[in-house]
Amino acid sequence: MAPGSDCTYACHTPENGYLRRGQCMSDNGLIQKDRRHLIHSVLSWGEHERRGATILTSGDGVWLTDGDGNRLLDAFSGLWCVNIGYGQQSVVAAAAEQMARLPYATNYFHFASESAVELAARLAERAPGDLDHVFFTQGGSDAVDTAIRLIRYYFNVTGRPEKKHMIAVDRGYHGSSAAGSGITGLAVFHTHFDAPVATQHHIPTAWPYRFDGSDADLIAASVRHLRAKVAEIGPDRVAAFFAEPVVGSGGVIVPPDGWFRAMRDTCAELDIVFVADEVITGFGRTGPMFGSAYDGVAPDVMTLAKGLTSGYVPMGATLLSDRLYRAIVDASGKAVIGHGQTYSGHPVSAAVGLEVLRLYEEGGIIANGQASGAHLASALTALSDHPLVGDVRSRGLLACIELVTDKVAKTRPDPALGLPDALARCGFERRVLFRAFGDAMIGLAPPLISTIDEIDEMVARVKSTLDDMLAIPAIREALNG
Repeated sequence: MAPGSDCTYACHTPENGYLRRGQCMSDNGLIQKDRRHLIHSVLSWGEHERRGATILTSGDGVWLTDGDGNRLLDAFSGLWCVNIGYGQQSVVAAAAEQMARLPYATNYFHFASESAVELAARLAERAPGDLDHVFFTQGGSDAVDTAIRLIRYYFNVTGRPEKKHMIAVDRGYHGSSAAGSGITGLAVFHTHFDAPVATQHHIPTAWPYRFDGSDADLIAASVRHLRAKVAEIGPDRVAAFFAEPVVGSGGVIVPPDGWFRAMRDTCAELDIVFVADEVITGFGRTGPMFGSAYDGVAPDVMTLAKGLTSGYVPMGATLLSDRLYRAIVDASGKAVIGHGQTYSGHPVSAAVGLEVLRLYEEGGIIANGQASGAHLASALTALSDHPLVGDVRSRGLLACIELVTDKVAKTRPDPALGLPDALARCGFERRVLFRAFGDAMIGLAPPLISTIDEIDEMVARVKSTLDDMLAIPAIREALNG
């Protein structure tokens, strides 16, 4: 189906659910194998069995191609991560060279590889404040888990074992691991997983669109919520506060300028470790190298992943301030610190990370992202007049379009309308990939290499997708004003 044609729900059968037209004609066995064997992330397993997979086969720049030959504009960088775009051959060459020379080196005990050491040093040089010490992980979730474990260790060995409780915001995302899922504030990561546990707590997200008052009022309210939660738990029992510079999976919620700084300062006053979760916001996604820089914040701990290797290979990192690191060293003495991962500091991942970092800086990718991010903010403004659009917000190349059925009352669409599923289907028909959040928001995070023309094309396709929603009777009839 051509990108300019009307959105239709092709190949709808009771057995298969909504499938794309080409998928009905060219199943080479992969889709059935996927149904039988591959467990996917964050979806209904039963619905996936009915629907089947979209098989992606190649990528170039900001474009992906699927198994049916459809060329798709990737407006979400895979999963917030392919910042440098697809097909950067210097990254492929760096991985191949490292794999040929030394495909694996343990980071256990006293062993290391050149690429891991160099990447740790370069991250420390660029990180804010005294975040001088790096533990490498495989991704964001285990970077958060590492932060949790090391914070517990820090307070235990420094004689404050009662400090076990951790706080985050109620729409924040901090991974889906056994520990991190409870720090995450989203209910889908809690239901039937016995999360959060008793030591994990949440306060309201600083959400300007859903707050009646000024930015200063919202910041003050957040500080009050944090102080109240600490008082409720007990000041001597709270260990850490986790926050994203911009809430990601909870709806790309951009806090007011100064919010991150106010929360960090409050944590310092209350002797709480401040953790900046930059898994999404790091590496130019919000403009600067790290999102914490937007408010001039130097956190005690920082978690990274995604843009660290631009998704080309798995890797994450947990950065510790020198203050915390030295306290652990001094207090633990010669005791073995029992935290490690087989693939921590993997030399191939580190080699990729080094080349990706070079492309960000020497290749001008972060600078390009800053220019394209400014253009994206301007281009999205035009969507504010759309009947379904309640709010448009962005920081850098991270954006959200929040949909409502009543602009004055800011009424969220009734889940029975099935708007997120309709958005995803029609977006695909328009050949644009974005995040259709479950509460009717469109998340955008295009690659930092995106040109101005590609940003304009992306916004045009998103607008066409929104117009397609108005052609669905139930959605059109739900609008008020």
